[in-house]
Amino acid sequence: MAYTNKVYSFRNFSFWFWILLIYVVAALVWWFISLERQSADMTALKLAQLKLDDPQYDLLRDETLLFQKRQSAKYIGEGITFLALILAGAVFVYRSIRKQIEVSALQQNFMMAITHELKTPIATTRLSIETVLRRKLDEVQQQKLLLSALSETNRLNILTNNILLASQMEEKNFQREHEEVNLADVVETVVSDYKNRYPNRRIEASADKDLYIEGDELLIQIALSNLIDNALKYAPKESPVYIDLMDDNDTTQIKVSDEGMGVPDEEKQKIFEKFYRSGNENTRKAKGTGLGLYLTRKIITDHNGDIFVMNNTPRGSIFVIQF
Repeated sequence: MAYTNKVYSFRNFSFWFWILLIYVVAALVWWFISLERQSADMTALKLAQLKLDDPQYDLLRDETLLFQKRQSAKYIGEGITFLALILAGAVFVYRSIRKQIEVSALQQNFMMAITHELKTPIATTRLSIETVLRRKLDEVQQQKLLLSALSETNRLNILTNNILLASQMEEKNFQREHEEVNLADVVETVVSDYKNRYPNRRIEASADKDLYIEGDELLIQIALSNLIDNALKYAPKESPVYIDLMDDNDTTQIKVSDEGMGVPDEEKQKIFEKFYRSGNENTRKAKGTGLGLYLTRKIITDHNGDIFVMNNTPRGSIFVIQF
């Protein structure tokens, strides 16, 4: 609903903006036509006052006509200048307001998403614990409910960490560690964690050993976790997710591949923007806040790396981190 309201607001603004701009340009054109008519009338009046038997008639006529041409050139120059300033200002204002409306819509969508994302794990965890406490369950059922509660707690922890970390990095208040990080260990740790949390999902990893970078191991884990979480979220449950760590021509790469719907070409850059989520707000079913990929890019660029997405074959996406 918030997204729809913002789209309507932007269309309403665009309509009145273009009406006002057309009116201003029309007023400018009318101003030019009026001045030209006034100049022509004054020239005709001056020419009518000239006497044909005056020895300087030709000279005075030429001076009068020349003055009219100069006035016309002046009006044209002023008109073009004013028109350029008006159009430049209109473009600036239009882009600024459009950006502000888009950011406002994204922020509202984020608030709605974060409310849902916080409520769900809290409610699930509470229900699981209450069930264990109030009912006499066998050990297998208790274990299943406790694992569910633990999984939702981990999800809640990742969500809050993303929000806090994004805020700190946005304000440049976060000081990362500078240590030697074994990327193979990072991949192994993160993949093992996701296999335990999603035992029914197929997650496969392939990693070259002894690939090191200088950075913050915890932040690299968060970045990789966001990519795996994103792949699991948008890919079908029966499809695999692949994580590959390799050294390619002095460039260390981490690839996270899925067989989901993929990312449209026009959104391949937008998905790394703050609060942006791929797809239509009114029909989207996947959970999320729009912070994961934004935070991942900030982490990777802070480590002097690069991240991008490309199409998988025959379907899906491949997110590539390069150091």
